[in-house]
Amino acid sequence: MPKAPASPVPAEGAAPPAAPVAASYEDALSELERLVVAMEGGQLPLEKLLESYQRGADLLDFCRERLSAVERQVQVLEDGQLKPWSGG
Repeated sequence: MPKAPASPVPAEGAAPPAAPVAASYEDALSELERLVVAMEGGQLPLEKLLESYQRGADLLDFCRERLSAVERQVQVLEDGQLKPWSGG
């Protein structure tokens, strides 16, 4: 007898599926800025503060990864060879 397909509902106590961090660098940066303002306001309950901190850390990692990827892609053609851009 064939197995029934797995239920899309997570088991009790299981973490919900991870939401994408952000659609773009700009979206992540904008959300990060909003989180910082809310956290600096000092009006968030402790649980929300911890959630915001974790979300902010995830957004910061996303932004750093995107910036690193862009830095690796920026190259200058010099003497017929592609070389990393020196930024100067």
